[in-house]
Amino acid sequence: MPSRFILSTGAAVAAAALIVGCGAMGSSGGNPMSFFITSANPGKGGDLGGLAGADRFCQSLATSAGAGNKAWRAYLSTAAANGQPAVNARDRIGTGPWTNAKGVVVATSVADLHSANAKVGKDTSLTEKGEVVSGFGDPVNRHDILTGSRSDGTLAVPDPGKDTTCGNWTQSDGGSAIVGHHDHKGTNPDPVANASWNSSHGTRGCSVDQLKMSGSAGLMYCFATN
Repeated sequence: MPSRFILSTGAAVAAAALIVGCGAMGSSGGNPMSFFITSANPGKGGDLGGLAGADRFCQSLATSAGAGNKAWRAYLSTAAANGQPAVNARDRIGTGPWTNAKGVVVATSVADLHSANAKVGKDTSLTEKGEVVSGFGDPVNRHDILTGSRSDGTLAVPDPGKDTTCGNWTQSDGGSAIVGHHDHKGTNPDPVANASWNSSHGTRGCSVDQLKMSGSAGLMYCFATN
């Protein structure tokens, strides 16, 4: 009897360890999601810590949602500066396809994502938690998503002395950033700009309060590259 008890206890411990191990694996990479809008801003408005900081934020939110086994990138463009070339958002996000938190395929490729066939919209561009981001006409409008990009996913080249990327995502006051409308709605006189998920207009500034003035909470699109 004692030997059986010891054997059973050992088996139970081993089984518990296996379950814990599997749980840990699932918490970091069991979610097939490969696209989301961040549920929050890191806290400094347009200052995201540059592309590297924005990517880390995407990665951390993905990990919290159980999709941390993928490499995540923020859909952001940057201007040439300090000897570094400009970066286009479309070149940062892998090749697709991409699915949201509910398993809906929003685009099959980079070309598809930047075409009229893309399934990006209020009902499909969900947060990492699978939640809808409020938009135009809701009590709180958060439909302006930071991109710094044109509709084809390339850098929105600024006019001289102007800014389209909040100082390459390092500025939390003044400046400006190009945003897209995740719900394809707005008051822009240009109906095409209103419908653009990634390139609608510039913000009134880069601080949290200045972003709010134009319907932005400083949210970003995040894509898995693998």
